[in-house]
Order: sequence, then C-alpha cells, then structure tokens
Amino acid sequence: MNKTLIALTLAAASTLAANAQAESATWTQKILTPETALKAAEAAKAECVKRGWQVAVAVTDPSGLPLVMLRDRYSGWHTVAAAEGKARTAASWRESTSSVAERVNKPGSAEQAIKNLPGVVMIGGGMPIDAAGQMVGAIGVSGAPGGANDDLCAKAGLDAIEGDLAF
Repeated sequence: MNKTLIALTLAAASTLAANAQAESATWTQKILTPETALKAAEAAKAECVKRGWQVAVAVTDPSGLPLVMLRDRYSGWHTVAAAEGKARTAASWRESTSSVAERVNKPGSAEQAIKNLPGVVMIGGGMPIDAAGQMVGAIGVSGAPGGANDDLCAKAGLDAIEGDLAF
C-alpha cells in the first residue's frame, strides 16, 4: 500500500512539473481591440485638425502591425508611411520615438546605425500604448509641423483611451 501511495505521489508530481514546464513555455499578451485603436486614432487626428494640421495616424499592435490607419484628405502620401513607421518604431523600442531619436542622434552614439534599419522612423510622433505595465499597442502621428507637435497629437490619442485601458 505504501508503494502505491509513493507511485501515485510521484505520478502527480511529474504531471504538475510537466504542466509547469508547459506554462513557462508560453505567455499571454493583451492587445488593443480595433475599436480602442480607432478611438485613439480619431482623438489624435481630431487634436491635429483642431490646430489646422493635416496628418496621418496609425495605431498598431505591440508587434508594430497596423490595426488602424486614418489620413486627412490633404495629408501627403509620405505621412502614411511615416505614421506607420513611428508607431512600429515605438512598439519595437517600447518607448517614444522622441526619446529614441534623442539618444540615437547624440554624436558618437553607439546606436546610430539603427537609424538606417528599414522602416525605422527617428522623429517625434510615435508612442507606446501601455496598460497596467504592459504594452498593448503603439500610436504614430505624422504631418504636424515638427515631431513635438506630432507628439502632442499622439498624446491626445493616448489620453482618449486611458480610462478604457484600466485593468
């Protein structure tokens, strides 16, 4: 009887160990819904329109893949690519493109080569979207006069969804 109890205990332990190993081999990630992404994009675009700026706004998932793209009727074709690139860059570095650009553009920076990577956009306007300490997406704005103004509009997009992301 004692041997049976030991065998059952060992079997249970090995099952628990296998489950623990399987759990550590995977992870769960929260991602913005397309509806929340659209709400952020619309708020960012509205802020820029209010200021008279014609822009494009992209919102991506945490990997930098687009969820939403909005463009003013008069914003140039280049603003679409730049907005997507800013959001993708913010998602990849998990920080604002203004912060990344400041660091990368310093003379003698060891990171200067990243400016030449395809799709990287090193100017303000890209910001990660965080919720409860986890990045759930990113936003990129392009077309306002200067990166600081693109940042201003991107921040308006983040502010619009802040309450939706409290979990």
